[in-house]
Amino acid sequence: MLKILRQKAGAARAVVLSSRNYSASAKQMTVREALNSALDEEMSADHRVFLMGEEVGEYQGAYKVTKGLLQKYGPERVVDTPITEAGFTGIGVGAAYYGLRPVVEFMTFNFAMQAIDHIINSAAKTNYMSSGNISVPVVFRGPNGAAAGVGAQHSQCYAAWYGAIPGLKVLSPYSSEDARGLLKAAIRDPDPVVFLENELLYGESFPVSEEVLDAGFSTPIGKAKAAEILAKDGIDAEVINLRSIRPLDRSTINASVRKTNRLVTVEEGFPQHGVGAEICASIVEDSLVISTLQSRGSLGQMSQCRMLLTLNEWLFRRL
Repeated sequence: MLKILRQKAGAARAVVLSSRNYSASAKQMTVREALNSALDEEMSADHRVFLMGEEVGEYQGAYKVTKGLLQKYGPERVVDTPITEAGFTGIGVGAAYYGLRPVVEFMTFNFAMQAIDHIINSAAKTNYMSSGNISVPVVFRGPNGAAAGVGAQHSQCYAAWYGAIPGLKVLSPYSSEDARGLLKAAIRDPDPVVFLENELLYGESFPVSEEVLDAGFSTPIGKAKAAEILAKDGIDAEVINLRSIRPLDRSTINASVRKTNRLVTVEEGFPQHGVGAEICASIVEDSLVISTLQSRGSLGQMSQCRMLLTLNEWLFRRL
């Protein structure tokens, strides 16, 4: 999430791919293929896992993420639903209560607003109010954020919305490794997970190692990934791929900021009350020992952290 600016995605992607140290046996895999393979392997490993959503079966998914799964597992485990997000999301949450592990696909998370009552009140809050004693192992997945040639009603990023809700885990994968490892972890997790995919990245290829291709592989939820991916361009900056919005890896973020006392956040969401604002708040709470913190957020040309920057300056002048 922190590593992509839409207009510079191609250049940034090239830097990321060239800087990683993969084994000679690494192969290329698209994000779409990574998601598909994760679904396939988890369905094969656990009979309780099933898919449901609009066009996930006969059409093989709006973005072909579920390609071939209907033919392999049949209509009882790959369920085409009517165009009624509130209905099939409620069924998915109910199935999770019963002990199954549904993966609910939305054509876009903008349409999930029709089902947000079940996501938050039925799934997240039941898990939260019971202190996790009532398990709700459901995954809500689909494309999130801006796409090509669509209006605002199809382009919103919901990371900050769902990231504010106790009882939910919220993931936002970047690469094929992220997509494969995090989706496997989400399906295996006992809590409800919102899995926010990037629509423009489905067809992008990334190298994956033999370790990532192992059926037992998964990526820990709540762990960010730091990398010196800009060094070849002569830029001395550590880039952190959050991967997990909730829980947020505050320790990795703060450890990075303490190296330079500087922070830039990049996200797709709106500038006010965003993920960047939460990151800035975590710096204020956890790293007040820093003498001078220069913080700036970015949404295109817009600043995410202007109010918090003023607060930082006010506090540090009084330390």
